[in-house]
Amino acid sequence: MKKLLFALSFLLVSIMLFAQEHKPVQFRFEAKRFTDSTGELLIYVSIEKGISLFSTKQLVKDAVFISSIKADTARKIEYATPDKIVEKGKVSVVTIDTVNYTAYTDSLLISIPFVLKTASENSIAGHFIWLAKQSDNFPSGEEKFYVNLPASTNNEKAGANTKPEGFWQLFFICFLTGLLAVITPCVFPLIPVTVSFFLKKSKSRTQGIRNALWYSLSIILIYTIPTIVLVMIFGDDVLYQISTSPISNGLFFLIFLIFGISFFGAFELQLPNSWANKADSQAGKGGLLGIFFMALTLVIVSFSCTGPLVGTLLGQTSSGGVSLAPIIGMLGFGAGLALPFSLFAFFPSMLQSLPKSGGWLNSVKVCFGFIELALALKFLSNIDLIYHWHLLDRDVFLVLWIVLFTLMGVYLLGKIKFSHDSDLPYVSVPRLLFAIASFSFATYLVPGLWGAPLRHLSGFIPPTGTQDFNLDLLKYSNNSSSISNNSKAKPPQRLTTKLHVPYNLTAYFTLEEGLAAAKALNKPIMIDFTGHSCANCRKMEQEVWKDPEVLRRMREDFVLVSLYVDESTELPQKEQYRKKDGDLVITEGDRNLDYEISTFGGNAQPLYMFLDTSGKPLTDIKYGYDPDIAKFIAHLEAMKKKFGN
Repeated sequence: MKKLLFALSFLLVSIMLFAQEHKPVQFRFEAKRFTDSTGELLIYVSIEKGISLFSTKQLVKDAVFISSIKADTARKIEYATPDKIVEKGKVSVVTIDTVNYTAYTDSLLISIPFVLKTASENSIAGHFIWLAKQSDNFPSGEEKFYVNLPASTNNEKAGANTKPEGFWQLFFICFLTGLLAVITPCVFPLIPVTVSFFLKKSKSRTQGIRNALWYSLSIILIYTIPTIVLVMIFGDDVLYQISTSPISNGLFFLIFLIFGISFFGAFELQLPNSWANKADSQAGKGGLLGIFFMALTLVIVSFSCTGPLVGTLLGQTSSGGVSLAPIIGMLGFGAGLALPFSLFAFFPSMLQSLPKSGGWLNSVKVCFGFIELALALKFLSNIDLIYHWHLLDRDVFLVLWIVLFTLMGVYLLGKIKFSHDSDLPYVSVPRLLFAIASFSFATYLVPGLWGAPLRHLSGFIPPTGTQDFNLDLLKYSNNSSSISNNSKAKPPQRLTTKLHVPYNLTAYFTLEEGLAAAKALNKPIMIDFTGHSCANCRKMEQEVWKDPEVLRRMREDFVLVSLYVDESTELPQKEQYRKKDGDLVITEGDRNLDYEISTFGGNAQPLYMFLDTSGKPLTDIKYGYDPDIAKFIAHLEAMKKKFGN
């Protein structure tokens, strides 16, 4: 009897399981999040042959034959009304009692907008009640769904450089730099001469203003067009490649070093006179073309003062891997440099209020010399980090900057005099204020010698890991990662003598080692695409990673894999390969950059992507530089939950 009951029970359970596995309509639920409070539920429906699934939107009033969605009352979510729902599939008309109803066969995609009543909701749930027709039968069911919400797509799709507000900020910074270039000794004396020329040579004041505006526009075009052409010829990432290349960083170092020494008066730097003479001869022909060549003459003559500023802007704006950034940067710089010429053409009386050219212009040039030397050290530091020379570790770098800015303050007080300087009978108020600023900046750097974070400079100075004595990092020395204490996962092996991550985090520096550890620990992978010369990477480490809640999650919930895209260590011979375009991948950095571009479609750093234990992305969200700690924590939590599903 017991055996018979067991057999009947087994048969009943088998029938039930079989029925469940062969449902005539199969559902798959996904969700998108557009903002903190809005999103879209996507329902992918697979319909067996001979089945017609009734639509959620029927033209018949008070229709009985209809599918619908019901919200989970425990969650504050409001789904769109049927008129806002979008259905895409093969339409079939079902006639019942002479009334036509909309239905679908084969497959169907239902898009249902929703609104979250509270931004803290990180998942949606509910029931989809469906009704279908099969011959004379009406199969039906209720599908319960629960879907984790990704982070909002409007603020996390890429690094800061891809946001419209980021471009405006970039334009404004470069615009201010262009205005700063106006007071250099190469540009400032030309303002009254040039504006007066336009006003006097023009037949009317209106024509003079028009010519001055064209002159200003020509300056902007001269700075912007070559950048556009460079990007169009050599590709979107040419300026990014230039900014991260050790060779280009070495050239920048030499150029800035030479410019700095030149600004101190050791020698005069300028482009060949023949270039300026040819441009000037074309300018004498008059007309709009002549005015354009006048602008070109200004650009050539002022190169010794504006060249380093332009080089710095190109290097910084292109480091995000976005081709539009350097173009916008040059547009802003050209606009800032050209603005005074138009402004004084509109208001010529303002020319009388301009200070006369004199010794103060040379003082400005010398101060630029100190700044040029400081920037030269930045480019040399990038090379030092890439090749692991340890010549300019953080403490050595800070000492040199402290000395440079202290000397600049002493110079502004008139205690140091160069060959081209005029006598300084007294210290003016502006010089005193600039001297105070220089001394203050040097003093701000001093605590960094003992490990102070210097958060505002985290993107410009070497990382804290290069400093031998660092009091700030002592508090993290006892916070060991679960990897180092867990025998299931092997500790990192490759590149550990050359590469380090801060705060005593354990990181793997190759994807292969990271995947092996993730499988052993059953944890998701957090890929940190970074670089030795990546300013925003250091900012994220100082401003976001350092937060205790972020650190705890990174240490306990993820396997960290830091992939340096500019690492110079050569790959073993057997691991070297050729990319699709035929280029040979030789170094670790080459391989990491190729992986980032080919897998995730970008080359910006930082970039944080999350993988499961098989190496598949958990999300398509490209999380770049964003100093919002709460947002980063929410993203980590979302990735952890998605992996858990």
